[in-house]
Amino acid sequence: MTEKQLIEEKYQQGDLFICDVQDAILKDIMPQMEHPFYSLSKKPEMNIRRYEHNGNWLEVVPSVKGLATIYDKDILIYAISQIIAKLNKGEKISKTVKINSYDLLRFTNRGTAGKDYKALQSGLERIRGTTITTNIITGGEEETNTFGLIDAHAIRRKQGLDGRLLWCEIKLSDWVFNAIESKDVLTLHRDYFRLRKPIERRLYEIARKHCGKQKEWSIGLELLHKKSGSQSSLKEFRRKIKPLLEHDHLPDYSIEYDGKTDKITFKNREKWWGNKGKKTLPPIPSIALEKAKKVSPRLDVYILEQEYRIWWEDSNKPPPDNITASFLGFCKRKYRENRYP
Repeated sequence: MTEKQLIEEKYQQGDLFICDVQDAILKDIMPQMEHPFYSLSKKPEMNIRRYEHNGNWLEVVPSVKGLATIYDKDILIYAISQIIAKLNKGEKISKTVKINSYDLLRFTNRGTAGKDYKALQSGLERIRGTTITTNIITGGEEETNTFGLIDAHAIRRKQGLDGRLLWCEIKLSDWVFNAIESKDVLTLHRDYFRLRKPIERRLYEIARKHCGKQKEWSIGLELLHKKSGSQSSLKEFRRKIKPLLEHDHLPDYSIEYDGKTDKITFKNREKWWGNKGKKTLPPIPSIALEKAKKVSPRLDVYILEQEYRIWWEDSNKPPPDNITASFLGFCKRKYRENRYP
């Protein structure tokens, strides 16, 4: 994989979790649904997206500030990652998530300048404003439902000229929260946030969803263009994916094109079965996470846990006899290395 094609890794991160928003939303109605609803444009996209399949239809409607973008989706990735971590430990979860803005920016490999906080607020507003409308046909009767990705958000600002966000609070919609509770999630490679272009992120998501742990998965270029949600022509889409074919920098999967069949094939880099049989760490006890908040104040303990697991896997050590003590020692070292200014 060509490292220089990726954005510089500003901070060390762990694996991520994401709600499978491309298919989970109407999986009982349209199991083959393939129409995305995140904009791949860096400019405000005001068009209503519509998809029809077997008498059912789906519309994604923007607010006056445009459709939610694939970069705005980072906010949901962060929130869902936090909830999934709690759910895996048997802790109580809620649709309302309080987010430290500085932690979110670091988690998503963004900068922490004033413009980055402004971009975060704009993203929140687009996510809140984007709505999904669909019909459900049962027994000859049609029912129309409309819902959003989040139901509400609140922002607390720092006083002064810069007015930076200190934290934001979002309330996830019932659909997103239900998907989380049923663990309809996928793990993402940490280099997802290092992909420079929207189309690269979207193609990685498609590969992660459909190829998964298979050795490889193929799809016609025209269908891939449709699934991607790209608003460009098919000819322009071909041009946009050429760098991926040339540099092979997509995380987890390599990508190949067959001109004779006009098909794209995603091939697993064998990360998944390469770890078969390897010992795994037990869950970090809740008491250890509470203690970690004291020994590493202002650092996100769930990110620390993810980093700890990656560090342990890379060390090839056996599972520690006292995982609480081992984890707390790791947190103390991380806090010394990453003190806040």
